[in-house]
Amino acid sequence: MKKVSLILGFGLLLLLMTSGAAIAQEDVPESKDHSLLTRMSGFYISGYEEKDFAQADFKNSKGEDIRVEGHKYDIEYDIKEGSKAPSELQILKNYENAVTKIGGALVYESASEEAWLKVEEGGKIIWIYVFAHCDGGCYELTIVEKEKMVQEVVADAKSLAQDISSTGHASVYGIHFDFNKAEVKPESEPTLKEIAKLLQQDPKLKLYMVGHTDNVGEIDYNMELSQARAEAVVKTLVSKYGVASDRLKAYGVGPLVPVASNKSEDGRAENRRVELVEQ
Repeated sequence: MKKVSLILGFGLLLLLMTSGAAIAQEDVPESKDHSLLTRMSGFYISGYEEKDFAQADFKNSKGEDIRVEGHKYDIEYDIKEGSKAPSELQILKNYENAVTKIGGALVYESASEEAWLKVEEGGKIIWIYVFAHCDGGCYELTIVEKEKMVQEVVADAKSLAQDISSTGHASVYGIHFDFNKAEVKPESEPTLKEIAKLLQQDPKLKLYMVGHTDNVGEIDYNMELSQARAEAVVKTLVSKYGVASDRLKAYGVGPLVPVASNKSEDGRAENRRVELVEQ
């Protein structure tokens, strides 16, 4: 009887130990993957912290430290028992490929353990730091969602006319597009109305509609995107606001005519614009 009790006791202990190990390999309570990124196969969340507003250090393309503020996530992943761990480089490349597919890019990489990535999505600039270690058995993500600089000032027809009269062109920031898209968004209407009004008030005025981008990404792609956006603006002004098509011509110059340094987020935001140039 004593022997049976010992066996039962050992079995119970083994069951408790097994159950504890299984529980330990589940995601920690109230944790989740970031909405843009899925986890590596065979991993669980072992640590999680989310703050509405905090800061973290990232690196720019030169490897220099930069500080980013915004909605911050710290997520730690560990490999589940019995799962095969990938290499540290595999983890980095997995996230690099995932971010690239949604229009983002690798900003900087250190050896085969660390990568800094960035993507624009839903009106936010999202910075991502990936740190792979434990020979691929664990990795960490630090993610900060930074709100993009919002250009709220919409030039009226009078100020546009003054700029064109004095300099031959006028910069416009109130025409909005989704990231990497060329469809004019509905919130662009106040600015488009003022451009139409400008043309109505001066029947002899003809304009080049010139699209500009920042220097992020390949230049050929940015040239095509800026051309497509300029054409979309012309099409909208003609179809929706009754502007004669022979008064507008669309051109895209991509990142070739910056008005600010592309080394900062605010500078790049200034460079993403449409310009009205007198023909």
